[in-house]
Amino acid sequence: MGSSFTLGTMHQIAAQLPAMLAATISTVLFSLFIGYLTHKKTGISLASSVLGSTPGGMTQMVVLSEEVPDSDTTVVTFIQTLRLLSVVFIVPFLAIHGLPNGLDSAGSAPLVSSFIPNAELIFGITAIASALVANALNFPTAFLLGPVIGTAVLVLAGFQPPPVPTLLVISAQLFIGVYLGVTTKPANLENWKQLLPYTIGGGIGIVLFSLGAGYLLTFWHNIDIITAFLSTAPGGMTEMGITAINVGADISIITAYQLFRLLFMLIILPPALKWWLGSRKSAENSL
Repeated sequence: MGSSFTLGTMHQIAAQLPAMLAATISTVLFSLFIGYLTHKKTGISLASSVLGSTPGGMTQMVVLSEEVPDSDTTVVTFIQTLRLLSVVFIVPFLAIHGLPNGLDSAGSAPLVSSFIPNAELIFGITAIASALVANALNFPTAFLLGPVIGTAVLVLAGFQPPPVPTLLVISAQLFIGVYLGVTTKPANLENWKQLLPYTIGGGIGIVLFSLGAGYLLTFWHNIDIITAFLSTAPGGMTEMGITAINVGADISIITAYQLFRLLFMLIILPPALKWWLGSRKSAENSL
């Protein structure tokens, strides 16, 4: 993920920073409202409900759930999985079949830089060192956040990131799947029938909210509705990028918005949620 932070996308972020910040914060606040509502209606802990409903990436929130008091990793995984499935299926369908076509041609020129020998070694050492430093500094989800920051700094400094081997990507996805599976405890989901409609409804709600935010974005900046929708939709940069290619939306704009939200979710949101939920738990225990 860190290798995606190029100078071109950073220029896009700078040009539309206020709109990106407004879209990101409003989406987070709406997600927190969904989490609070689910907590009240189903009886699951506020920490589990908020972490499950927050569109910060399933892996990020599941790992964070192990660091937050009173959160249930199984419940967080369940909610995040259903939310992710809802978004991944609904957003591309709406973009392809329910909205006007995007631009006739989209995308931006790739970053041009000279080949750097031993790039794999440089990026590998940087990723490992960044993870260790982040862990020493007590960053939340340090072994995920550290490499993201470290490799992003290298790319912004002008280093051309090497292509990631397909086998490595598949292996990472496999281990994430295994991790999520072994941390899931079905006994903790006795109320899944009650939780299911609120989880699906929350996923649909965040998609519709993103559509509304995208519509408002078209008045703020001169972009089409489909590009704006894919920019604000919480479906992940990869999924939204593929959809953008299929419908002819502006990939550079979408990448900029998605990367900004990713940066916000990785750096700002986890410590903020960890502090807020932890302070609430401490206050409850002191009563």
